[in-house]
Amino acid sequence: MSVVLIILGIILLLGGLVGCILPVLPGPPISFVGLLLLWWARDGQADSFGWITLAVLGVLTIVVTVIDLVVPVWGAKRYGASKSGIWLSVLGMLVGMVVFPPFGMLIGAFVGALAGELLVGKTEGEATKAAWGVFVGTMAGVGLKLAVCVAITVIYVAELLP
Repeated sequence: MSVVLIILGIILLLGGLVGCILPVLPGPPISFVGLLLLWWARDGQADSFGWITLAVLGVLTIVVTVIDLVVPVWGAKRYGASKSGIWLSVLGMLVGMVVFPPFGMLIGAFVGALAGELLVGKTEGEATKAAWGVFVGTMAGVGLKLAVCVAITVIYVAELLP
């Protein structure tokens, strides 16, 4: 049973890392569940981490997940993006993921935000500034999610290595 939990945990870790980049998967929570499976497989007696580490990572997972929902919108609003710019940036991100993964997501978010701002009548300069805000906010969210998922992965690997 513990081997199955460990393998499932590894799959979840990988899914969590992918979820840091793909907006359709909640990366940090998926990775954290993978770590919980390892904890369970070890009967709560992991050698390289304890319940305090789990608690801290759990809190970080929640905080980063909430921040990831807020930061892109905050970045967009800070740089003057409209609702159209924000919605088209999300659409552009999704289209970009399909057309040119994984970098298409970033390019699509920028182009979508730019198109959204131009559609509501903003000048090229204002639209570019707003699109840049969406891009910066999105990248900040991705960076935070990756940091937490990488930390979880390092702890997981450290526990599996002799």
